[in-house]
Amino acid sequence: MTAETGHQTGTKDKDYDIIWFTEACLDNVLRLETYIQDAEQAGDSELAEFFRKAQADSRKGAEQGKQLLAQRLARA
Repeated sequence: MTAETGHQTGTKDKDYDIIWFTEACLDNVLRLETYIQDAEQAGDSELAEFFRKAQADSRKGAEQGKQLLAQRLARA
């Protein structure tokens, strides 16, 4: 398999990478919600808090990715 260079998708690699990163962060936010609930149901507040912090970091990454993509698309 060859690396995507924008010829197939019509999207520049660097823009695609930002889109992928943002989607991965958002997916992680959703996945971590399940982990938080599992930890809470097990009575493990330490683990639930650990996952909440990770979830907050993923939300921050998603927001930063969206902002960066918007800035770059506005310049294009």
